[in-house]
Amino acid sequence: MKKMIFKFALLAVLLVLMNWIYAKFFFKADLMRHSDEVELAWKVADDSCVMVYTGESSNHTFSWSDNDRRKISDFIFDHFPDERCGDMTKDASHGEVYYYLLANIPEDAPVETVIVTMNLRSFGYNWIESDLETPIQKQLVLLKDYPPLFNRFKLAFKAYDIKSVKEREDARTWHRKNDKLVFPYETSYDNVSDWDYTTAIKGIKNDDGSRDQQLTELACHFIKNYGFQIHDDNPRVKDFDNIVILAKERHWNLVFNLLAENVERAQTLVGDDLVFLMRQNRDYLVERYGNLENVTVVDNLEAVADQYFIDRNWTTEHYYEPGRRTVANNVADALSKYYPTH
Repeated sequence: MKKMIFKFALLAVLLVLMNWIYAKFFFKADLMRHSDEVELAWKVADDSCVMVYTGESSNHTFSWSDNDRRKISDFIFDHFPDERCGDMTKDASHGEVYYYLLANIPEDAPVETVIVTMNLRSFGYNWIESDLETPIQKQLVLLKDYPPLFNRFKLAFKAYDIKSVKEREDARTWHRKNDKLVFPYETSYDNVSDWDYTTAIKGIKNDDGSRDQQLTELACHFIKNYGFQIHDDNPRVKDFDNIVILAKERHWNLVFNLLAENVERAQTLVGDDLVFLMRQNRDYLVERYGNLENVTVVDNLEAVADQYFIDRNWTTEHYYEPGRRTVANNVADALSKYYPTH
């Protein structure tokens, strides 16, 4: 028995020693190779940022016709010239990515306020099971809150959410068929699969009655990307809950920037049912997070008009300069309660 205890103790010591050696001499190189986005967290600390914005492509996408092509975060920070500010922007990011970026900001960094992009589409399974998700999950493995050596073994043995493109598509298809949509009135469908099929068959018509294939495809994109209802078990809700917990532990002011979606075009192409779902999901997020201490939700859902959305054939949150400025000004107004002298 003593021999067995001794062996276990020796193994434990060896594992602790191996983890220390790996963390001391090899971990940083692996981070830079597999999870280089962690540099964004290190940079805001190195720059002594007091205010930090986290975002995806919506933050930095611009049009060459814009007079000012700067980021949403830059327009926000214009309102606070006396504060040191920075952003952590990585394309295709969602709540889980933001959480691990924020968690990897050194605890002794002088951060006071974090502004986190809240993208409505990211709560839908069209994004949760995106083809981009497997590489994103791979990039997050080494950032997770486990011993570095354990995370390295998980990465080596592919012990993370890894699925083929077909498996992702099958998952999206399953949710479209099986996630029931509940309306407070009678509708012709109770799932996205039927809704999408019906729209594709009927088509969007031009003024002369001919079928507009491009607009028909766009209408179907709107349905697949916004045709869902957020519930408490949504994995993205868990991610934002974790951000709230982290902000409380770090004593940060937390501002969620609920991005503008093209509600105007959704109304024109699809109609009241889809707009109802978009607004219902907005209400869920505002009610869940907007009443928490030191947490603010900036509701930009309908703040940007159709004419200020850059992409015309896809559902994105990419805005011309007036759209970026509108979103930024609303966030800056919300921040004024934390920085009343600005």
